[in-house]
Amino acid sequence: MKIAMIGHKRIPSREGGVEIVVSELSKRMVKDGHTVVAYNRKSEHIAGKEHEIASDLNTWEGVELKWIPTPNSSKLNAIVYSFLSTVNAIFHKFDVIHFHAEGPASMVILAKLFKKRSIVTIHGLDWQRSKWGGFATKFLKFGEKAAAKYADEVIVLSQNVKEYFAKTYNRETVFIPNGISPAENIKANIIKSKYNIDKDEYILFLGRLVPEKGIHYLIDAYNRIDTDKKLVIAGGSSHTSEYETELKKAAKSNQNIIFTGFVEGKELEELYSNAYIYCLPSDLEGMPISLLEAMSYGNCCLTSNICECTEVCEDKAAYFEKSNVESLTQKLDELCLNSELVKQYKNNSSDFILKKYNWDKVTESTLSLYRRNK
Repeated sequence: MKIAMIGHKRIPSREGGVEIVVSELSKRMVKDGHTVVAYNRKSEHIAGKEHEIASDLNTWEGVELKWIPTPNSSKLNAIVYSFLSTVNAIFHKFDVIHFHAEGPASMVILAKLFKKRSIVTIHGLDWQRSKWGGFATKFLKFGEKAAAKYADEVIVLSQNVKEYFAKTYNRETVFIPNGISPAENIKANIIKSKYNIDKDEYILFLGRLVPEKGIHYLIDAYNRIDTDKKLVIAGGSSHTSEYETELKKAAKSNQNIIFTGFVEGKELEELYSNAYIYCLPSDLEGMPISLLEAMSYGNCCLTSNICECTEVCEDKAAYFEKSNVESLTQKLDELCLNSELVKQYKNNSSDFILKKYNWDKVTESTLSLYRRNK
């Protein structure tokens, strides 16, 4: 098959979960003998120019990269990119156009006008994210409705979203979760010299600095406990620089809170490998790749009790009540004081998550869906 991927920012990149999903699926589909074209956005990297991918990179792991000129404006970025990508894809002989996320899904209407088989993956109910408002929220909601009405198949990443589509649109969807690959734990070298942290000396949050991730709860809770563990907040903002400023203001009085900015490569691996606890305090998720990754490294994970997290970890993680700083404080304190309990979670997490989620199986299920009812 000839497959178009539309909706990510750019691959290979770790700017968000969508980019990781598109990367993992695309390279495996190519290995299976398919042709994959990934439509990359030619715009600024969320973490700055030093992390940008050269736009003259035309192939990666056998995947063809097609660069679409895209404005940096948060209001216009997704709309312009999705429209131009879809128009280009329509006039090439693709067997499938696979749209990722609710904004790009709005263009499924255009694809179906030209009788292109269209698959949409809903990575989360993006219109609920607090960084959006006004027109952006309406555009995302429109994309969701377009997917429900016009897509040949809709993929969802959680049972919660599957139930939402059934109840809201009477639309049957297909649950295909994200996958994960085995991880190798490595010693603290970069992070030791850069941040003066070593194994089991810190609590880790790793993800985009956006309000729905609940990082403000984590900082508040951390400031309330008495511990020698540091708090490391790793990640860059995504059209949310005001929120990042608020977080740093809340952490200003505590020298044990470290902001690393966007991380990748060995530094990322070291942060996962050596954390005492990985904490994901989100109010809203699709299916958090960072949580799967943290578990694959054998971490003790503490998350909010939203179903998108509890579905992933089941009884192999600790939970606190969503949005409740008191509950989070209590759990953080309990885990910081009980290294044996933390060790129990660590001993069970990696094997559990690798048996449950697998990128090869995810790719196989996705390809089967492309072929369904053809």
